[in-house]
Amino acid sequence: MAYQPSFQINTPESLPDRNTIESPEWLQFVAEPFEGSTSASALASQLPTPPQTAKPIQEITLAPPPPSARASSSIPTPPDSNVGSPIDEPEDANVVSVSTTFFPGANLYTSAPDFVFISSDTVFFYIHSAVLLRESSNRFNSLVPALEEEDARRKGNVGPVVPVPQTSAVLNVVLHTIYGLSCLHYSPSNETLVAAVDALAKYGVDIKKHISPSTPLFQHILGKSPTAPAEFYAMAGHHNLWDLGVAVSPYMLSFPLADLEDVYVERMGSSYLKRLFFLHLGRVDALKRLLLPPPQGHPATLDCDFVEQKKLTRAWALASAYLAWDARADLSTTAIEVALRPLADHLSCHICRASLHERIKVLLVQWALVKRTI
Repeated sequence: MAYQPSFQINTPESLPDRNTIESPEWLQFVAEPFEGSTSASALASQLPTPPQTAKPIQEITLAPPPPSARASSSIPTPPDSNVGSPIDEPEDANVVSVSTTFFPGANLYTSAPDFVFISSDTVFFYIHSAVLLRESSNRFNSLVPALEEEDARRKGNVGPVVPVPQTSAVLNVVLHTIYGLSCLHYSPSNETLVAAVDALAKYGVDIKKHISPSTPLFQHILGKSPTAPAEFYAMAGHHNLWDLGVAVSPYMLSFPLADLEDVYVERMGSSYLKRLFFLHLGRVDALKRLLLPPPQGHPATLDCDFVEQKKLTRAWALASAYLAWDARADLSTTAIEVALRPLADHLSCHICRASLHERIKVLLVQWALVKRTI
């Protein structure tokens, strides 16, 4: 399972002297000590009660970290969260996890972050409302107020802090996509990528713009497609991502259509399902047609007359019938060659052997040219 990378904000009592830190594991910011509860979840419960609006927006004033506590770099991948790892903290420690990409000092836009998302697993993401409003057609599903409303309400402070239902891993992919950044170094799982694409659609982001052959997310999904072709093909069909569906479809050639689960069938829709069936059936039918013609005969000679040449024709018919009986859409050229090459071992006529080798060569070229995408 991939985790959203984060760094910690410790209270001043627990923050070591910066001059004594070598190769810090996490970016550390100094913050005002919290009163009362000492866990990240308790911190969230202490926020002021939001006004009665359609979306829960919690207003807090987050002071920027002092210069002495700013770190010069962020760690792209967090350590393992098992017992004994650097992120283990005593239960009474005041810890807030912040994204190592979307943190207050990140230079991702022309201005400083003015908006904060907090994921379902309590990781803070400092972002720019102008970017969100520019990329979303529904103000991020109404989570982001209009610029004029926010300017009138906020007076130079970072905020508001808005909780979102996605985990930090999913939200990380969503925000990287919106900002045009690659999240490959975080190694998100297949489930995370699918959930992120669904979230992008929910938040009014033009996914056809951000999942095109030239975008980082497209290349990342395509690289993961061999491990879960049905999942990504169904996702492409669900969101009508034609370019992605075409790119993923060759990996579906080895997927037995009889094993296609109902959830994938419903998700991809009838159009993409029909194209997938036509791809499989069309390639099998094309293979049978290509196997049908036998090797070219030659004029009768003293060593090989027409009766002798009939042996090659019958042998070719038997071998091609064997291939056609168990024909698959992903049948490789190597498998075809392995099945037909041994026929030459039983031929005494060098002209017939040459004709057989030429016929196999042409067959392999023709099969390689058969369409492999929807």
